[in-house]
Amino acid sequence: MHIEELRSYCLSFPATAEGFPFDEQTLVFKVGGKMFALADVNSFESINLKCLPETGVELRERYAGITPGYHMNKKHWITVKCNADVSRELVLELIRSSYELVVNSLTKKVKHELALGQIPLERKDR
Repeated sequence: MHIEELRSYCLSFPATAEGFPFDEQTLVFKVGGKMFALADVNSFESINLKCLPETGVELRERYAGITPGYHMNKKHWITVKCNADVSRELVLELIRSSYELVVNSLTKKVKHELALGQIPLERKDR
């Protein structure tokens, strides 16, 4: 995966916004004002994604390329290394899951304003 593929995929989700709120190199994707993905546009070695705590533990045990979220809450975020043992398909699934977690955490009012409904979380065995 490369940065433009990440960008295109993230922006394909409804009501997604992108920006550089921290510095000029950390690209952040948000929905409803909440982050669901972050990546360094200069080096693009990894992606930070939100996940359920138990899922994060399982993924870190299974994949060397998935570690606790770099500069993030280690319980709720993971860092996925782009050139590691994590398949492209799994990376895409983790991005979608991160987006869904954030959407489902939004208030009904915000979801209504963004024309977003409840998105069912899919749990797949990894």
